[in-house]
Amino acid sequence: MTLTVERDGPVTTIIRSRTEARNAMDPASAEALTEALLEFDRADPQSVAVLWGAGGAFCAGFDLKYAASQLGQKDPMAPLNFPAGEGPVPRGPMGPTRLQLSKPVIAAIAGPAVAGGMELALWCDLRVMEQSAFMGVYCRRWGVPLIDGGTVRLPRIVGRGTALDIILTGRKVPAEECHRIGLCDRLVPDGESRAAAEALAHEIARFPQGCVRADRRSVLLQEGLSEMDGLKSEWACSAGMVEREGAAGAARFSSGKGRHGNFGDI
Repeated sequence: MTLTVERDGPVTTIIRSRTEARNAMDPASAEALTEALLEFDRADPQSVAVLWGAGGAFCAGFDLKYAASQLGQKDPMAPLNFPAGEGPVPRGPMGPTRLQLSKPVIAAIAGPAVAGGMELALWCDLRVMEQSAFMGVYCRRWGVPLIDGGTVRLPRIVGRGTALDIILTGRKVPAEECHRIGLCDRLVPDGESRAAAEALAHEIARFPQGCVRADRRSVLLQEGLSEMDGLKSEWACSAGMVEREGAAGAARFSSGKGRHGNFGDI
């Protein structure tokens, strides 16, 4: 079994275990990961997911040995083409990279998150990296393009110039640099990425989730909008949320909870 799912209260941890291939992705693994994340999104009690690779590697990209075995056969990527008109969007080559979930996912990164593995990490909402972990467009060496959102998401996270430097050179991007340029959100000692990501997930999961998801959705939807259209979108995302969750929160504050910025007793 190359994928297992563990649940701790409202937190789902998805563990990929193709350790013999440094957790590189093949079609079966991509299907399994996509379905696991869809199941997480459908499960009402689950609030935040953590994606972690066993054996000291987040993901070394798409399995090039598998890809080489398909040479001369019918185009294996054809089923993943976007539909010409209306219709369901197929999964990405790396699995969930075209999904738009309603709940946050945190990448817990040890070792390599390179090529398609970097794109998988970029798809996640937050990234927790160990000190010795690294990213990079390592597929630059082999003539394999970024087809799982790398050219879209990386510039949005770090800016165009920095993104082009990483994409065009294919160079290794160490965890310290990832943290400095905003490519990762937490930097932790080696061996602690999973625990740190799960602690962060529990921190997020204890808040009123309707509000968390509304604000997250607004951030994602405002890309490319004018300021006014972004404000309208924000208002639409939060419609009714003050009544559903904010009023109860205000009552808890009035009763004495959470005063002076205290997040411990809310």
